[in-house]
Amino acid sequence: MRRKHLLNLLIVSLILFVTSGLFSCSSQKKIKYFQDIPDSGQLKTIPAAAYTEPKVQVDDILSVVVQTIDPLSTQVINAGNIGSSSSTSPNMPLSPLTAASAATAGAGQQSGVSGYLVDKEGNIDIPILGKIQVVGHTTSELKTIIHDVAAKYYNNPTVIVRYANFKVSVTGEVLKPGVYVLPNEKVTLLDAIAMAGDLTIFGKRDNVLLIRENLDGTKTPYRVNLKKSDIISSPYFYLRQNDLIYVQPDVAKSAATDAAQARNYTIIGSLLSVLVIYLTRK
Repeated sequence: MRRKHLLNLLIVSLILFVTSGLFSCSSQKKIKYFQDIPDSGQLKTIPAAAYTEPKVQVDDILSVVVQTIDPLSTQVINAGNIGSSSSTSPNMPLSPLTAASAATAGAGQQSGVSGYLVDKEGNIDIPILGKIQVVGHTTSELKTIIHDVAAKYYNNPTVIVRYANFKVSVTGEVLKPGVYVLPNEKVTLLDAIAMAGDLTIFGKRDNVLLIRENLDGTKTPYRVNLKKSDIISSPYFYLRQNDLIYVQPDVAKSAATDAAQARNYTIIGSLLSVLVIYLTRK
């Protein structure tokens, strides 16, 4: 008889646990991107955002490759792209952990990042070619500038200039927050979010904060709404070097945290009640 009574108490406790979880859950909000795009019917074309090539800033790292008929003649130039503490190819993306350690390394010891460091005067110092002013120029412009300098020493040189540390940071309510170093300078906001594993269920999709670093070192914040398709046409759709994306939590996360605590208290209280009744009737 006592066992049957105890079983009934356990069943009641289980019901209290389940119902407390159900009633404490807040109503699920819409988490779709681009909610203004209809699910059916003829869809309208969304204008593309204007892409502007990023300009080189102080402390950027550039991969500079000069190619000629004789590869040995430019070996000393191209060897400058090899990092002192890493054999990572300059064309390979780095993991968030490697990227973070690279970003915090010393100016002359950029771990995991290979290339020529832009100094405080805005120059890179290339063997044979000498110092070249690069700040304020795009990689396309630098390709022409460095080619003209290299042509003084080599016949028909081919020059390739790329960012070796084009990085963006994604933090807040995403699955994989971190610093991402990319081999491609044409990166969109959606690309960065995808690399970070997308937003969590608690990420605020209609008010994502984008903090952009200006050429003078100042920071400018912007707010973007991922629920609207016009983000694809926004001037902030394409990211720039050192952009920071912060996804703040919505009120549902606080409610869920409070609900979880309340549920835990309910479980503990129910178990204590069962234990007390069992001991008093034993």
